Amino acid sequence: MNQTVRNRPDGSKRQLSKAYDTALLDLDGVVYAGGEAIAHAVESLGAARDGGMHLAYVTNNAARTPQTVAGHLTRLGIPAEPADVITSAQAVARLMSDQLPPGARVLVIGAEGLRVAVAERGLVPVESADDDPAAVVQGYGGPDMPWSRLMEASYAVARGLPWFVSNTDLTIPSARGIAPGNGSAVEVVRIATGGQPQVAGKPLPPMHRETILRTGAERPLVVGDRLDTDIEGAYAGGVDSLLVLTGVTTPARLLAAGPRHRPAYVGRDLRTLLESQPEVEAVAGGFRCGGWTAGAGTEELTLEGAGDPVDGLRALCGAAWTRADEGECALDAGKALARLGL
Repeated sequence: MNQTVRNRPDGSKRQLSKAYDTALLDLDGVVYAGGEAIAHAVESLGAARDGGMHLAYVTNNAARTPQTVAGHLTRLGIPAEPADVITSAQAVARLMSDQLPPGARVLVIGAEGLRVAVAERGLVPVESADDDPAAVVQGYGGPDMPWSRLMEASYAVARGLPWFVSNTDLTIPSARGIAPGNGSAVEVVRIATGGQPQVAGKPLPPMHRETILRTGAERPLVVGDRLDTDIEGAYAGGVDSLLVLTGVTTPARLLAAGPRHRPAYVGRDLRTLLESQPEVEAVAGGFRCGGWTAGAGTEELTLEGAGDPVDGLRALCGAAWTRADEGECALDAGKALARLGL
């Protein structure tokens, strides 16, 4: 897909919740962390929903069923129905059902959410590589998944069975910090077998297809905290995205982002959905947003002014992304970011 290289965040005179019909929200690091709601998430999503925006929750975590996720959100104060939740388990199950005959046996390495999604597509989950499966599918199995399950996957993949995985996120956020994700477990099987899986989750097309099919969104806005899944997935799907700074992406990593990882909008948290977005203007020597002006020197990014720190970050994005063009900005941003306290 040929797309114009973004050299600065976009502006919007309208609130984002009014400019887009559907928010496609990531969960971990956006709505909650470690199972608890992130600050301002509950009230912000409530206000966006009351204003007419459809909220859909799109997660690469294949462990839980949509029913379980919807129940969790509702307990946090964010009313949700199972139909509002789209998981990578659903995406990978559809991907398999397009390639396997109805009733085919599938070795499922993962949790309940993956088993339920596989069964909903008319496939039969089995537990062992010796149960005559036609394929193997792997998803996040939770912190207590035994090593023996990875061994079972390896036996099946080594026999030449088609290998599908829900997603390849190497890490996931938790209440105690950053933990290994499904991608780390996938690497174990890959190293053991030399196999290459078909991947369904963000940022790849099967997940975007699943999301659009289930939501019917016409003007969607992807909202996420990860550049390599949420933002890249929006780029691949040709839709706009909002990066919130409540998850794994640091301001420094945002400034270094290549074209596929540059969001349309940047916000501190989900309150950004209820706000218009300031313009990032090209001025002599750099870019201005709010009270800040940013530039790119020979070795570092520069920043002058005062005001909302996120405006300063938006201005820095303009300077960094323009300098990098189709690459990644390698200029030192330490002093500039220290001024913002981000």
